[in-house]
Amino acid sequence: MEEDKFIEIAKRAKAASKKIATLPSEIKNKALQNIAENIKKHSESIFDANKKDLAEALSLVESGELTKSTYNRLKLDENKMRDMIQGIIDISNLQDPIGRVLLRRQLDEGLILTKVSCPIGVLGIIFEARPDVISQISALAVKSANAVILKGGKESFNTNTVIMSVIQDALKQTEGFPENVLTQVFSRDDVKNMLSQDKYIDLIIPRGGNSLVRFIKENTKIPVLGHADGICHIFVDKSADPQKAKRIVVDAKTQYPSACNSVETLLIHKDFKYADELLQSLREAEVELIDTPQSWHKEYSDKILAYKFVNSLEEAIEHINEYSSGHTDSIITEDSANAKIFMNAVDSAGVYHNVSTRFADGFRYGFGAEVGISTNKTHARGPVGLDGLTIYKYKLEGEGNIVRDYVDGTKTFKHKDLSV
Repeated sequence: MEEDKFIEIAKRAKAASKKIATLPSEIKNKALQNIAENIKKHSESIFDANKKDLAEALSLVESGELTKSTYNRLKLDENKMRDMIQGIIDISNLQDPIGRVLLRRQLDEGLILTKVSCPIGVLGIIFEARPDVISQISALAVKSANAVILKGGKESFNTNTVIMSVIQDALKQTEGFPENVLTQVFSRDDVKNMLSQDKYIDLIIPRGGNSLVRFIKENTKIPVLGHADGICHIFVDKSADPQKAKRIVVDAKTQYPSACNSVETLLIHKDFKYADELLQSLREAEVELIDTPQSWHKEYSDKILAYKFVNSLEEAIEHINEYSSGHTDSIITEDSANAKIFMNAVDSAGVYHNVSTRFADGFRYGFGAEVGISTNKTHARGPVGLDGLTIYKYKLEGEGNIVRDYVDGTKTFKHKDLSV
C-alpha cells in the first residue's frame, strides 16, 4: 500500500479511537456477543480458508521458506476455534476496564484529584501465523476501547481475511458502534508504513519470531510492547517430587512445543536422585535432549530441550537471570523456602512453583485473551490482557483554586486519600 493511503487509514483509526473511548459498556459488550455468534455461525468458512493457507504453507515448509513451528501455529482446529469463541465471551463478561477510579485524593477543601483508567488510543499489531490472534486482539480492543490496525503474515492471508470479514459484519450489526475501529492491512510495505506513523499510532505490539520483533524495535519511534524471545527454564531442585517433575517438564516441552511459553532449558540439581528417570521420560516423549548446546540463548520451538546439571539453587538462579528472556521460569521443589527464594530472585515476567511454564497465557490467567506476552519492565508485563491495553489520566476538580495561594502560604495542601 502507498504511504499516503496508509496515512488515511491511520487518521481514520485515530478518529475512531476518540469515538470508541466514550462508548458505553452495553454497546461494547453487545458487539462482542455479536462477534462470538458470527464466528460460530461461519466457523466452517473459516476452517475452509485455513485449509487453503495450510496447503500453501506446506510447500513453503518443504522448500525451507517457512519453519515447522510457524506451520503448527497456523493450524486452526476445533479446540482453537472453541477457545477463540469462548475467549470473546469471557472478555464480554469482564468488568469494563475504562473509567475505573484508581486513586481519589483531596488536595485541599474543594480540590479533588482522581486517577482514572482510559484507552491507549490506536494500536498497531504485527503478527505471524496464529490466525486466532485477530479475534483475540479485536475483542480486547473493543472492550478496552482502542482502535486497531492489524497486519498478519502472508501465510495466514485467507484465514485472516475471512475472520476479519466475519468480525466486521458483526460490528455493523451493532447499533451505535463506530466505523474504522478495526482495520486490516496486508502488504509488506504496510509494516514499514505502520512503524513510521508515530503521529497516529500509540503502541506497536508484535507477535512473531525473534527477527520480526527485533526489526520492529529497531525501526520505529512508537513504543513497542512484546518479547523477542521465549527462552523459558525449569529448575528441578534436589527435593523435587519425581512424579511432579516428570509430568511438569514433559507437559512444558511437548504439549505445544512451538509456543513461546514452552520450556527450552532444563536445569537439574546434581543431588536430584531421579534425574535419569526424568530424562528417560522426556526421551520416551520423543524429546531430543542436548547437554552441550552451542548457545544457552537458543529458542528451539520444537521437541528439543537443552539440559544442564547445577550445583545449587543459587547457580540455577544465576543461569536463568543470565540466559532467560525474562518470559517465564519455573522451579520444581518441595522446599518452600527454596521456592520463595527462586520466585523472588528470578527476574522474569512469570515465576512459577511446581507448575508448567505453559500456564503463561492470558486465557489461562482469566484475562479472556491476550494481545501477547510482554517482557517489558514498564507499563505492562506478562500476558497482556485488558489492563495492559489501558493507561490513565489525572482529573482535577476545584472551585477557582490557584497555585499562588499555596506558594505564599495563604492555603496549605491536605493530601488526604479518599475512598474510590
